[in-house]
Amino acid sequence: MVKLIIQIPCYNEEATLGLTLAELPKSLPGVDQIEWLIIDDGSFDHTVDVARACGVKHLVQFPYNQGLAKAFMAGIEASVRAGADVIVNTDADNQYCAADIPKLIEPILKGEADMVIGARPIQDIQHFSPIKKQLQGLGSWVVRKASNTKIPDAPSGFRAFSREAALKFNVFNEYTYTLETIIQAGQRGMKVESVPIRTNGYLRPSRLVKSIPAYVQRSLFTIVRIFMTYRPLRFFLYAGTVPFSLGFLIGIRWLILYFSGTPRSHVPSLILGAILMLMGFQLWILGLVADLLAVNRKILEENQLHFRRLNWTQPNSNSHES
Repeated sequence: MVKLIIQIPCYNEEATLGLTLAELPKSLPGVDQIEWLIIDDGSFDHTVDVARACGVKHLVQFPYNQGLAKAFMAGIEASVRAGADVIVNTDADNQYCAADIPKLIEPILKGEADMVIGARPIQDIQHFSPIKKQLQGLGSWVVRKASNTKIPDAPSGFRAFSREAALKFNVFNEYTYTLETIIQAGQRGMKVESVPIRTNGYLRPSRLVKSIPAYVQRSLFTIVRIFMTYRPLRFFLYAGTVPFSLGFLIGIRWLILYFSGTPRSHVPSLILGAILMLMGFQLWILGLVADLLAVNRKILEENQLHFRRLNWTQPNSNSHES
Protein backbone atom coordinates (compact mmCIF):
# COMPACT_ATOMS: atom_id res chain seq x y z
CA MET A 1 0.00 0.00 0.00
CA VAL A 2 1.39 3.39 -1.04
CA LYS A 3 0.76 6.28 1.33
CA LEU A 4 1.20 9.88 0.16
CA ILE A 5 1.44 12.78 2.58
CA ILE A 6 1.20 16.33 1.23
CA GLN A 7 2.95 18.72 3.59
CA ILE A 8 2.46 22.50 3.64
CA PRO A 9 4.64 24.85 5.73
CA CYS A 10 2.50 27.76 6.94
CA TYR A 11 3.08 31.13 8.53
CA ASN A 12 -0.06 33.29 8.82
CA GLU A 13 -1.77 31.68 5.83
CA GLU A 14 -5.42 31.85 6.88
CA ALA A 15 -6.33 33.84 3.76
CA THR A 16 -5.00 31.28 1.25
CA LEU A 17 -4.72 27.94 3.05
CA GLY A 18 -8.36 26.98 2.57
CA LEU A 19 -8.10 27.47 -1.21
CA THR A 20 -4.82 25.52 -1.33
CA LEU A 21 -6.29 22.57 0.56
CA ALA A 22 -9.44 22.58 -1.56
CA GLU A 23 -7.32 22.13 -4.69
CA LEU A 24 -5.42 19.10 -3.36
CA PRO A 25 -6.38 15.72 -4.86
CA LYS A 26 -8.37 13.24 -2.77
CA SER A 27 -7.24 10.22 -4.79
CA LEU A 28 -4.48 9.46 -7.27
CA PRO A 29 -3.52 6.53 -9.52
CA GLY A 30 -0.97 4.30 -7.82
CA VAL A 31 -1.65 5.82 -4.40
CA ASP A 32 -3.79 4.01 -1.84
CA GLN A 33 -3.94 6.68 0.84
CA ILE A 34 -3.56 10.48 0.82
CA GLU A 35 -3.16 12.56 3.97
CA TRP A 36 -2.36 16.23 4.61
CA LEU A 37 0.16 17.65 7.04
CA ILE A 38 0.38 21.30 8.07
CA ILE A 39 3.49 22.79 9.70
CA ASP A 40 2.38 25.87 11.60
CA ASP A 41 5.52 28.00 11.91
CA GLY A 42 4.35 30.12 14.83
CA SER A 43 1.34 31.69 13.10
CA PHE A 44 -0.61 34.26 15.11
CA ASP A 45 -3.67 34.32 12.85
CA HIS A 46 -6.28 31.57 12.31
CA THR A 47 -4.12 29.28 10.15
CA VAL A 48 -4.51 26.35 12.55
CA ASP A 49 -8.28 26.81 12.75
CA VAL A 50 -8.56 26.79 8.96
CA ALA A 51 -6.44 23.62 8.77
CA ARG A 52 -8.60 21.81 11.31
CA ALA A 53 -11.81 22.97 9.67
CA CYS A 54 -10.57 21.55 6.36
CA GLY A 55 -9.93 18.15 7.93
CA VAL A 56 -6.14 18.17 8.10
CA LYS A 57 -5.08 15.01 9.91
CA HIS A 58 -1.51 15.90 10.88
CA LEU A 59 -0.52 19.19 12.47
CA VAL A 60 2.98 20.22 13.55
CA GLN A 61 3.03 23.41 15.60
CA PHE A 62 5.94 25.68 16.53
CA PRO A 63 5.45 28.01 19.50
CA TYR A 64 7.20 30.80 17.54
CA ASN A 65 8.40 31.45 14.00
CA GLN A 66 11.54 29.42 13.22
CA GLY A 67 11.82 29.85 9.47
CA LEU A 68 10.96 27.88 6.35
CA ALA A 69 13.93 25.49 6.52
CA LYS A 70 13.11 24.23 10.02
CA ALA A 71 9.42 24.00 9.18
CA PHE A 72 10.26 21.90 6.12
CA MET A 73 12.45 19.48 8.08
CA ALA A 74 9.85 19.19 10.86
CA GLY A 75 7.31 18.25 8.20
CA ILE A 76 9.66 15.68 6.67
CA GLU A 77 10.18 14.02 10.06
CA ALA A 78 6.48 14.04 10.89
CA SER A 79 5.58 12.64 7.46
CA VAL A 80 8.04 9.78 7.77
CA ARG A 81 6.83 9.02 11.29
CA ALA A 82 3.26 8.98 9.97
CA GLY A 83 4.22 6.24 7.52
CA ALA A 84 4.55 8.21 4.28
CA ASP A 85 6.00 6.33 1.31
CA VAL A 86 5.95 9.50 -0.81
CA ILE A 87 6.01 13.10 0.44
CA VAL A 88 4.91 16.11 -1.59
CA ASN A 89 5.85 19.59 -0.42
CA THR A 90 3.87 22.58 -1.65
CA ASP A 91 3.25 26.20 -0.62
CA ALA A 92 0.25 27.52 1.28
CA ASP A 93 -0.28 30.44 -1.11
CA ASN A 94 -1.63 28.11 -3.84
CA GLN A 95 1.23 29.14 -6.13
CA TYR A 96 1.57 25.64 -7.59
CA CYS A 97 -1.11 23.82 -9.53
CA ALA A 98 -2.18 20.85 -7.40
CA ALA A 99 -3.48 19.06 -10.50
CA ASP A 100 0.18 18.46 -11.43
CA ILE A 101 0.87 16.33 -8.34
CA PRO A 102 0.39 13.11 -10.37
CA LYS A 103 3.19 14.24 -12.73
CA LEU A 104 5.34 15.09 -9.73
CA ILE A 105 5.09 11.71 -8.01
CA GLU A 106 5.03 9.49 -11.13
CA PRO A 107 8.86 9.10 -11.41
CA ILE A 108 9.01 8.13 -7.72
CA LEU A 109 6.20 5.59 -8.01
CA LYS A 110 7.99 4.07 -11.00
CA GLY A 111 11.27 3.92 -9.09
CA GLU A 112 12.95 6.27 -11.55
CA ALA A 113 13.72 9.08 -9.08
CA ASP A 114 14.28 9.76 -5.39
CA MET A 115 13.34 13.43 -5.63
CA VAL A 116 11.35 15.31 -8.26
CA ILE A 117 11.31 19.11 -8.64
CA GLY A 118 8.44 20.91 -10.33
CA ALA A 119 9.82 23.32 -12.92
CA ARG A 120 7.74 26.48 -13.22
CA PRO A 121 7.37 28.38 -16.52
CA ILE A 122 9.53 31.21 -15.15
CA GLN A 123 9.51 33.32 -18.30
CA ASP A 124 5.71 33.27 -18.40
CA ILE A 125 5.10 34.33 -14.78
CA GLN A 126 3.94 37.93 -15.04
CA HIS A 127 4.62 39.07 -11.47
CA PHE A 128 8.31 38.06 -11.78
CA SER A 129 10.40 41.05 -12.80
CA PRO A 130 12.96 40.62 -15.63
CA ILE A 131 15.77 40.89 -13.08
CA LYS A 132 14.24 38.18 -10.91
CA LYS A 133 13.81 35.91 -13.93
CA GLN A 134 17.47 36.35 -14.85
CA LEU A 135 18.58 35.72 -11.27
CA GLN A 136 16.40 32.60 -11.06
CA GLY A 137 18.09 31.25 -14.16
CA LEU A 138 21.57 32.13 -12.93
CA GLY A 139 20.93 30.62 -9.50
CA SER A 140 19.58 27.40 -11.01
CA TRP A 141 22.66 27.16 -13.26
CA VAL A 142 24.97 27.47 -10.26
CA VAL A 143 23.00 24.82 -8.36
CA ARG A 144 23.22 22.48 -11.37
CA LYS A 145 26.99 22.85 -11.39
CA ALA A 146 27.27 22.36 -7.62
CA SER A 147 24.94 19.36 -7.50
CA ASN A 148 25.67 17.60 -10.82
CA THR A 149 21.95 17.60 -11.60
CA LYS A 150 19.87 18.99 -14.45
CA ILE A 151 17.28 20.94 -12.47
CA PRO A 152 16.04 24.01 -14.41
CA ASP A 153 14.12 25.59 -11.48
CA ALA A 154 16.13 25.09 -8.29
CA PRO A 155 14.14 27.52 -6.04
CA SER A 156 10.85 25.71 -6.73
CA GLY A 157 9.20 24.49 -3.53
CA PHE A 158 6.86 22.13 -5.37
CA ARG A 159 8.65 18.82 -5.04
CA ALA A 160 8.22 15.17 -4.13
CA PHE A 161 10.46 12.79 -2.19
CA SER A 162 10.61 9.09 -1.61
CA ARG A 163 10.67 7.92 1.99
CA GLU A 164 14.32 6.87 1.68
CA ALA A 165 15.33 10.26 0.27
CA ALA A 166 13.51 12.06 3.08
CA LEU A 167 15.51 10.12 5.65
CA LYS A 168 18.79 11.40 4.19
CA PHE A 169 18.22 15.16 4.20
CA ASN A 170 19.99 17.57 6.56
CA VAL A 171 19.16 21.25 6.20
CA PHE A 172 21.75 23.48 7.87
CA ASN A 173 20.60 26.75 6.36
CA GLU A 174 17.95 28.67 8.31
CA TYR A 175 16.71 30.64 5.30
CA THR A 176 15.39 28.02 2.87
CA TYR A 177 15.69 24.34 2.07
CA THR A 178 15.26 24.49 -1.72
CA LEU A 179 18.85 24.89 -2.90
CA GLU A 180 20.43 22.88 -0.11
CA THR A 181 18.33 19.75 -0.61
CA ILE A 182 19.10 19.64 -4.34
CA ILE A 183 22.84 19.96 -3.79
CA GLN A 184 22.74 17.36 -1.01
CA ALA A 185 20.75 14.97 -3.18
CA GLY A 186 23.12 15.37 -6.09
CA GLN A 187 26.25 14.99 -3.99
CA ARG A 188 24.85 11.91 -2.23
CA GLY A 189 24.05 10.14 -5.47
CA MET A 190 20.25 10.37 -5.36
CA LYS A 191 18.26 10.31 -8.58
CA VAL A 192 16.92 13.83 -9.03
CA GLU A 193 14.45 14.58 -11.81
CA SER A 194 12.43 17.58 -12.95
CA VAL A 195 8.96 17.80 -14.50
CA PRO A 196 7.24 20.86 -15.95
CA ILE A 197 4.39 22.14 -13.81
CA ARG A 198 1.86 24.96 -13.95
CA THR A 199 1.33 27.83 -11.55
CA ASN A 200 -1.81 29.54 -10.33
CA GLY A 201 -2.66 33.21 -10.01
CA TYR A 202 -0.67 35.59 -7.85
CA LEU A 203 -2.22 35.85 -4.36
CA ARG A 204 0.44 37.45 -2.15
CA PRO A 205 4.09 38.64 -2.26
CA SER A 206 6.83 36.14 -1.55
CA ARG A 207 7.83 35.84 2.11
CA LEU A 208 11.40 34.86 1.17
CA VAL A 209 12.20 37.44 -1.51
CA LYS A 210 11.80 40.67 0.44
CA SER A 211 14.38 42.36 -1.78
CA ILE A 212 16.40 41.19 -4.76
CA PRO A 213 19.84 42.08 -3.25
CA ALA A 214 19.04 40.25 0.01
CA TYR A 215 17.75 37.22 -1.90
CA VAL A 216 20.89 37.08 -4.08
CA GLN A 217 23.18 37.45 -1.07
CA ARG A 218 21.47 34.71 0.92
CA SER A 219 21.25 32.36 -2.06
CA LEU A 220 24.93 32.77 -2.93
CA PHE A 221 25.92 32.23 0.69
CA THR A 222 23.85 29.04 0.79
CA ILE A 223 25.35 27.69 -2.43
CA VAL A 224 28.94 28.47 -1.41
CA ARG A 225 28.45 27.01 2.06
CA ILE A 226 26.98 23.74 0.80
CA PHE A 227 29.58 23.45 -1.97
CA MET A 228 32.29 23.86 0.68
CA THR A 229 30.61 21.16 2.76
CA TYR A 230 30.20 18.56 0.03
CA ARG A 231 33.10 19.39 -2.31
CA PRO A 232 35.71 20.99 -0.02
CA LEU A 233 38.78 19.84 -1.95
CA ARG A 234 37.48 21.20 -5.25
CA PHE A 235 36.33 24.46 -3.62
CA PHE A 236 39.65 25.22 -1.94
CA LEU A 237 41.56 24.04 -5.01
CA TYR A 238 39.76 26.65 -7.10
CA ALA A 239 40.08 29.29 -4.37
CA GLY A 240 43.80 28.64 -3.91
CA THR A 241 44.60 28.56 -7.61
CA VAL A 242 43.66 32.22 -8.08
CA PRO A 243 46.18 33.81 -5.65
CA PHE A 244 48.84 31.18 -6.43
CA SER A 245 48.58 31.86 -10.16
CA LEU A 246 48.75 35.63 -9.64
CA GLY A 247 51.78 35.23 -7.38
CA PHE A 248 53.43 32.90 -9.86
CA LEU A 249 52.94 35.39 -12.73
CA ILE A 250 54.33 38.21 -10.58
CA GLY A 251 57.33 35.99 -9.78
CA ILE A 252 57.91 35.29 -13.48
CA ARG A 253 57.75 39.02 -14.17
CA TRP A 254 60.30 39.66 -11.43
CA LEU A 255 62.67 37.04 -12.88
CA ILE A 256 62.40 38.54 -16.35
CA LEU A 257 63.15 42.02 -15.02
CA TYR A 258 65.99 40.72 -12.84
CA PHE A 259 67.79 38.86 -15.65
CA SER A 260 67.22 41.68 -18.12
CA GLY A 261 69.52 43.83 -15.99
CA THR A 262 66.99 46.40 -14.79
CA PRO A 263 68.55 48.87 -12.34
CA ARG A 264 65.61 48.56 -9.94
CA SER A 265 65.29 45.61 -7.57
CA HIS A 266 61.48 45.36 -7.64
CA VAL A 267 61.54 43.85 -4.15
CA PRO A 268 57.89 44.84 -3.38
CA SER A 269 56.75 42.80 -6.41
CA LEU A 270 58.79 39.84 -5.23
CA ILE A 271 57.28 40.05 -1.74
CA LEU A 272 53.74 40.36 -3.13
CA GLY A 273 54.26 37.37 -5.39
CA ALA A 274 55.58 35.28 -2.51
CA ILE A 275 52.63 36.25 -0.28
CA LEU A 276 50.08 35.37 -2.96
CA MET A 277 51.70 32.00 -3.67
CA LEU A 278 51.80 31.25 0.05
CA MET A 279 48.11 32.15 0.35
CA GLY A 280 47.26 29.79 -2.49
CA PHE A 281 49.30 26.98 -0.98
CA GLN A 282 47.63 27.44 2.41
CA LEU A 283 44.17 27.27 0.78
CA TRP A 284 45.18 23.98 -0.88
CA ILE A 285 46.23 22.61 2.50
CA LEU A 286 42.90 23.72 3.95
CA GLY A 287 41.21 21.82 1.13
CA LEU A 288 43.06 18.62 2.02
CA VAL A 289 42.14 18.98 5.70
CA ALA A 290 38.51 19.74 4.83
CA ASP A 291 38.41 16.72 2.53
CA LEU A 292 39.56 14.50 5.38
CA LEU A 293 36.89 16.01 7.62
CA ALA A 294 34.31 15.30 4.91
CA VAL A 295 35.03 11.60 5.32
CA ASN A 296 34.04 11.91 8.97
CA ARG A 297 30.90 13.81 7.97
CA LYS A 298 29.88 10.97 5.66
CA ILE A 299 30.29 8.47 8.48
CA LEU A 300 28.15 10.65 10.75
CA GLU A 301 25.50 10.93 8.02
CA GLU A 302 25.36 7.15 7.72
CA ASN A 303 24.98 6.84 11.49
CA GLN A 304 22.23 9.46 11.43
CA LEU A 305 20.47 7.57 8.63
CA HIS A 306 20.48 4.36 10.69
CA PHE A 307 19.20 6.31 13.71
CA ARG A 308 16.36 7.82 11.72
CA ARG A 309 15.38 4.46 10.28
CA LEU A 310 15.12 3.09 13.81
CA ASN A 311 13.44 6.08 15.44
CA TRP A 312 11.25 7.58 12.73
CA THR A 313 9.18 4.43 12.28
CA GLN A 314 6.52 4.99 14.94
CA PRO A 315 3.50 6.98 13.75
CA ASN A 316 3.39 10.51 15.08
CA SER A 317 0.46 11.93 16.98
CA ASN A 318 -1.91 14.33 15.21
CA SER A 319 -0.46 17.26 17.15
CA HIS A 320 3.22 17.80 17.64
CA GLU A 321 5.00 20.77 19.18
CA SER A 322 8.71 21.57 18.94
